[in-house]
Amino acid sequence: MIVKSVGSNGQITLGKEFAGRLVMLDQIEPGVWTMKLGAFIPDNEKWLHTPEAKASLERALTWATKNPPRDTNLDDLEAFLKSQRQAAPRARKKRVAA
Repeated sequence: MIVKSVGSNGQITLGKEFAGRLVMLDQIEPGVWTMKLGAFIPDNEKWLHTPEAKASLERALTWATKNPPRDTNLDDLEAFLKSQRQAAPRARKKRVAA
C-alpha cells in the first residue's frame, strides 16, 4: 500500500510510469476510490464494440480474405452502371396540390 497526499490543487502524483496513461476512477462510497488503468472509448465509437458490430466485422474480414482486390475494367463498369440505370428508372416524386 502506498499513501499519497492530495496537493492544494486537488491532484495526486502517481509516478512517471503512469504519465500519459488513462485511468478510470470509481468512487465506491465517500472517501473510497478504486483506480484502474485502461483505455477510453469515445461515445460515438461504442457501437463498434457491440457483439453485432464485432460479428459484422468478422464477416467482412472473412469475405475480404476470400475475395482479394482485383483490377477493374472501367469501361465494363461504366457499361454495367448504365444498364442498371436503364433497367430501373428512378421514381418521380408526386406533387401534392396545395
